[in-house]
Amino acid sequence: MTDTLKGKVALVAGGTRGAGRGIAVELGAAGATVYVTGRTTRSERSEYDRPETIEETAELVSEAGGHGIAVQVDHLDHARVRGLVERIDREQGRLDVLVNDVWGGERLAQWETPLWEHDLDGGLRLLRLAVDTHIVTSHYALPLLTRTPGGLVVEMTDGTKEYNDGNYRISVFYDLAKTAVIRLAYAQAHELKPFGCAAVALTPGWMRSEMMLDTFGVTEENWRDATAAQPHFVISESPRFTGRAVAALAADPEVMRWSGRSLSSGGLAKEYGFTDVDGSRPDCWRYLVEVTDAGRPADATGYR
Repeated sequence: MTDTLKGKVALVAGGTRGAGRGIAVELGAAGATVYVTGRTTRSERSEYDRPETIEETAELVSEAGGHGIAVQVDHLDHARVRGLVERIDREQGRLDVLVNDVWGGERLAQWETPLWEHDLDGGLRLLRLAVDTHIVTSHYALPLLTRTPGGLVVEMTDGTKEYNDGNYRISVFYDLAKTAVIRLAYAQAHELKPFGCAAVALTPGWMRSEMMLDTFGVTEENWRDATAAQPHFVISESPRFTGRAVAALAADPEVMRWSGRSLSSGGLAKEYGFTDVDGSRPDCWRYLVEVTDAGRPADATGYR
């Protein structure tokens, strides 16, 4: 996919780590200029208190062949987001891809905890981080993106619409956040259509983020060791897999065919023919339904 996005400008909001980092790097590998935003820099950490920084992601973008630009932004701060978009306009004069990947809710979501027992402040903070940030960013960025037909908005979520419609997701707050983002993509698709621009919701599968690898005490190089503790981890995928899904969408001249839809990394891999870093094509959401949720023993044969 080298140079398929040469001359294109992307904003990955929430690109410090995880899917955001994987997306930013793959957009860079395709030749794009990528603005990487987040709260954690080499001199200041967010409430996550994680070591990954936006500067590291920007450097990885440039190493991959693109041009990475790190900008510290809290996407709940209207003035900072407005200033970011004004800077992109001033420096590039265009915006072709907006990825709304701001999340920040892992430490706020309480698994299988009913609404009346869930920490209320934590749950409401989760919603602000997961939904409000996306709305604020789109509010300021879409006037720039819609100047050029072919623009793309990617709303990152967890779970396809089909899966989430039929399954309770962790807690009321988590469930609502991930469902709301899917609907946000649908609504933006409607409003962007007259400008020839698309919006989609995209979910990775069980992603080997930095936090997930740390949880299992493994690295990307030996991640399969984690299957001893959690056999179904065999279906997991790297953040670059989702990144390649976004890069494929951004380079597709017929991307409008996807607009308004809920997509997955595994589903798009079949459509566009890309693979994960190990050459496989994990289809996590089909695996979850047919293997995990069906109570079958872990076996990714036919799903990678």
